[in-house]
Amino acid sequence: MLIDVSQNHQSYIEDCETCCKPIKIIVQLEHQEIISFQAENIEQ
Repeated sequence: MLIDVSQNHQSYIEDCETCCKPIKIIVQLEHQEIISFQAENIEQ
């Protein structure tokens, strides 16, 4: 998974590479370094 480090806070939905189900990705960065990463299953 590639993370765009140009923004300090990101939240987006991406399909799982294995099962193709949607996952909500939440990333927080500080000085272009990841300080928090969260992946949540989105039940449909």
